[in-house]
Amino acid sequence: MLTTTLPTQTTDAMLASITPVILTYNEAANIGRTLQRLTWADRIVVIDSFSTDETLDILSGYPQVEVYQRPFDTHATQWNYGLSLVETPWVLSLDADYCLSDDLVDEFTTLNPSGAIDCYTIPFQYCVFGKPLRGTILPPRAALFRCDRATYIDDGHTQLLQCNGEVASLRSPILHDDRKSLNRWLWAQDRYALLEVRKQLESPSEQLGWSDRIRRVPGLSAPIILVYCLILKGGILDGWAGWHYAFQRIVAELILSIRLIEMRSSQ
Repeated sequence: MLTTTLPTQTTDAMLASITPVILTYNEAANIGRTLQRLTWADRIVVIDSFSTDETLDILSGYPQVEVYQRPFDTHATQWNYGLSLVETPWVLSLDADYCLSDDLVDEFTTLNPSGAIDCYTIPFQYCVFGKPLRGTILPPRAALFRCDRATYIDDGHTQLLQCNGEVASLRSPILHDDRKSLNRWLWAQDRYALLEVRKQLESPSEQLGWSDRIRRVPGLSAPIILVYCLILKGGILDGWAGWHYAFQRIVAELILSIRLIEMRSSQ
């Protein structure tokens, strides 16, 4: 642990029962904005994969943050390690490029969950350089949940949360606002693509969703995602920000297709 906690006090019972958990690796471009929306939290747990940029310096400026460093192996094991450090009943799991909207924090304060509710899903609003877009391809994420009734499992390049009880939905969004450099983004997408290709090649077709089945045909998903982002999700009305998001998604799909061809050829 790199820092010690100096907890602040909150008068709201629900907020006091929530511990945000964040994974980081070289997130200097993002982590400050994420933490600025978490000033209500008494304690924030950060699992860092040995960042080499200014991430740790930024984290040290927030006294309620506790940093634990662990070599990255999979997303699920990183998250589950973070859950093991939580002392409150509820966990808010966040990527380092997620910012809470003011409406979402207000909605937290109104929650009085029954014993049957173990998890809340939260919708996303994607941002490009801080500009919120009209639509996104990201589904709502199970992000607020009871710590002792949930665990993570790996799923391709990401993770899935398994909850035992009832799942409810919140209305207000998390803002996904990633401002890392293009080089870092491309590095991450290539890494994600390798994991997704392994999932596709190792999973029976009946276990895959429709989007993964489309990705099994190299090159097919790129034009579909272009139409989906610009037309169906209204990205063309967002100006260059909408085009930027659509181009990102196309490049990500093409990288996956290239890796799929390579891996099939090697087999």
